[in-house]
Amino acid sequence: MERTRQARSTGRRPAAAAGGTADPAHHGLPLHEVVLLLGTDHVQGLASAEVARRQVQFGANVLPRSRGGGIFRKLARQFNNPLVYVLLAAAAVTLFLGEYLDSGVILAVVLVNTVIGFVQEVRAEAALDALHSLVRTRAVVVRDGQRQEVPSEDLVPGDLVLLDAGDKVPADLRLVRLSGLRADESALTGESDAVAKDEVVLPLTTPVADRRNMVYSGTLVTAGTGAGVVVAIGGETELGEIHRLMGAVQPVATPLTQKLARFSMTLTVAILALAAVAFLAGVARGQEPDQMFTAAVALAVGAIPEGLPAAVTVTLAIGVRRMARRRAVVRRLPVVETLGSTTVICSDKTGTFTENQMTVRAIWTPAGTYDVTGSGYGPEGRILPAGAGVRGAAEEAGGAAATATADVALHWSLLAGGACNDAKVIREGNAWQVQGDPTEAAMLVAAGKGGVDAAHFLAATPRRAALPFTSERQYMATLHSPRLPDGSDTGQDTVLVKGAVERVLELCSRQMDSHGVEGHLTTQAVLEVAHRFAGTGLRVLATAVMHLPAGTALSGANLHGHMTLTGLQAMFDPPREAAAAAVRACHQAGVAVKMITGDHVGTAATIAGAVGITADRADRTALTGTELDAIPADQLPDAVERATVFARVSPEQKLRLIGALQSRGHVAAMTGDGVNDAPALRQANVGIAMGRSGTEVAKEASDIVLTDDDFATIEAAVEEGRNVFDNLTKFIVWTLPTNMGEGLVILVAILAGATLPVLPTQILWINMTTAVCLGLMLAFEPKEPGLMSRPPRAPGRPLLTWTLTLRILLVSTLLVAGTWWIFELELAGGASLAEARTAAVNVFVAVELFYLFSCRSLTRSVWRIGFFSNRWVILGVLVQAAGQLAITYSPVMNGLFHTAPISVDTWLRILGIAVLASLVVAVDKRFRRHTF
Repeated sequence: MERTRQARSTGRRPAAAAGGTADPAHHGLPLHEVVLLLGTDHVQGLASAEVARRQVQFGANVLPRSRGGGIFRKLARQFNNPLVYVLLAAAAVTLFLGEYLDSGVILAVVLVNTVIGFVQEVRAEAALDALHSLVRTRAVVVRDGQRQEVPSEDLVPGDLVLLDAGDKVPADLRLVRLSGLRADESALTGESDAVAKDEVVLPLTTPVADRRNMVYSGTLVTAGTGAGVVVAIGGETELGEIHRLMGAVQPVATPLTQKLARFSMTLTVAILALAAVAFLAGVARGQEPDQMFTAAVALAVGAIPEGLPAAVTVTLAIGVRRMARRRAVVRRLPVVETLGSTTVICSDKTGTFTENQMTVRAIWTPAGTYDVTGSGYGPEGRILPAGAGVRGAAEEAGGAAATATADVALHWSLLAGGACNDAKVIREGNAWQVQGDPTEAAMLVAAGKGGVDAAHFLAATPRRAALPFTSERQYMATLHSPRLPDGSDTGQDTVLVKGAVERVLELCSRQMDSHGVEGHLTTQAVLEVAHRFAGTGLRVLATAVMHLPAGTALSGANLHGHMTLTGLQAMFDPPREAAAAAVRACHQAGVAVKMITGDHVGTAATIAGAVGITADRADRTALTGTELDAIPADQLPDAVERATVFARVSPEQKLRLIGALQSRGHVAAMTGDGVNDAPALRQANVGIAMGRSGTEVAKEASDIVLTDDDFATIEAAVEEGRNVFDNLTKFIVWTLPTNMGEGLVILVAILAGATLPVLPTQILWINMTTAVCLGLMLAFEPKEPGLMSRPPRAPGRPLLTWTLTLRILLVSTLLVAGTWWIFELELAGGASLAEARTAAVNVFVAVELFYLFSCRSLTRSVWRIGFFSNRWVILGVLVQAAGQLAITYSPVMNGLFHTAPISVDTWLRILGIAVLASLVVAVDKRFRRHTF
């Protein structure tokens, strides 16, 4: 019971064991207690009858399926939005007026938005379902003392599972025996190195990433063999915990969605109130109720911005297309704009800031230090004397051959790294893939860069015996027996060793110089070099060689004190070349960047410094998952705000970090590639997954997928997101004066008891044609200079600032005044009612057309941004002009819209009003530029 209480105090959930206990801390129990609790045999396994009983008791070893309701329920949820209510009201009004075409167009917009929302919800559920593919495999078990292969779904707690290199772990296992077992747990924990396993009992508070006596469902065995008993299956595994977290996370509404919802609700209330006031005022003046109802409907039709949903969708779609060209694939339209609102980017380290490819960066031999160029598992790169990389490409071209030949110790160090090695590096398409341990792959690639052909050595000197790497041994040794062409022995075998520096030094009594001469081992000097490398975040391994009489057995006792040190190889997962520039650009744009990783704090801090996350921020701190758990909940947001690096964190802690930032008002973007990142990707305002190295789970949980896995692409996506919001704002600032002006024109007519200057059908013509031909052209507006030099928008900032609201009121007033002036002037001059209304309609369109050019930039003149920089606007103006000529002079259009031809003098007056309105807006823009 005490262990149970301690386990729960660590923040982990309880998980049922086979014997009915509720103690998840199997890593903290002695093996015999684990076996007793699980009611199993760690040699013979379970009996078949017991397996059958437990399959009934515990069910299949699968993750629970997501349940989001049926198709009709998902579709119904898409209508629960104020903007949809406005659209449906507009459709009902136009249908009531008999304008079936316009009603159909509005309903089509509703249908498109509904389909998009439905698809996104289905994709969100696919994020949970993608986890199932990680646990579908076959497992080798021992039952009734017999080895057999079974589907992973059939495993039960207490089963004895056998593991070999290349196996996918089918359930959470407590290891009972092993030999050189290493597991790649990067997708689950964020640890970039393969983890060496052992059977030691660990403290109860040990985090998942450090539980060396456990292997977890969905991870991959990279080396060695082992056996373990199943301690958790299905939803009780660590993978199941991530599944639970993802299912509990509700996607966060984007700033655009929130602002549009508030805007739509306010607009709906205002329109209904205005229409009601108009109806009551007209009836009070003695007007017929049916006439007033028609007038109130006309007012509502005029005030509803029917083109807004289409403009939002089209603008976002154009942003999606632009981002796709910049290698960011958007899976949910509204997040395009959300990127422009982002105030903090929380990024995983492995595969995001780094290449997720271990690379040897430096080599030391007793003769000197060498730099290794190139990164990743590709063969490109050379080995040069330290500092030679700055002397030019010409020297580098011949550097590798010169150094490999000049330093015999370097040759043997590279040979030990390449031949005392079980990894393989193969080319698949344009990418290099690793089979085996990433660290061994890095040393194999380094050997090739130095001109050492490990495969040729192994062909001529086959491996006869090996001591695999174990956590106790901490080194690997291989024995090679050369063969002469006639098949006879040379009388001497070669032993190659690589491993932890301290352990390899214990095996050595000598060190090799550049000529191959063995001399006194300077242990302290070697340790100082190793510590210097480690201080820069590099992982250091030592290499050694010795020769034995042919036929001598390979054992630790035969090696101890007899080997010759050949060198040190220092490696790490290198940062991406463009990451530092991207981080710098984000800081310049006012976007904070934080690293959240499951890796070690030292490694994380080193990478963070290399890419500029912690540059010039000496007061910022790095926090580990253990330290985060110790911070009281009320102090967590402040601590998270101050820190820039979070290491050794679990998936649940990543969720807490994102939530803490959001509680401070941040719009948080989260990047990642592993299963462990999926819950946080879904919780974040914008989830960004890596397309190449990312798991399917991470991709399905994300909103955006980077096809090049490059953090620099995020900076480009933020830029596109800001441009999308700018263009949406421009459309709203452009369209609202028309809707407000139309509503006010009708209201003034009702209150004055005058004839309507424009009819409902004419209002619909204005709204629908101008929205398509003029307003939507703003979606193609190119980015304005300085877009990434300004800070992100405050999350609480309204959709329309006070300055823009005043501009909308100004243009609305100009429209109302201009429309009434020309309407009354035309009637006074003897024009018919149809001619006067035609002039009024054309005033609305002409003012909108001229105002469109002003809205291309909310702060700068059209001449400064380039009159022809958006040719779509010119095309839209020409199409709209043709439409106005048609509605004015086409007999068919005259009959449909109750219009009539007007004179040239009337056109001149219309253009005069439009020019005057444009000049007034230009003056307003000039004096209010700095208050935008």
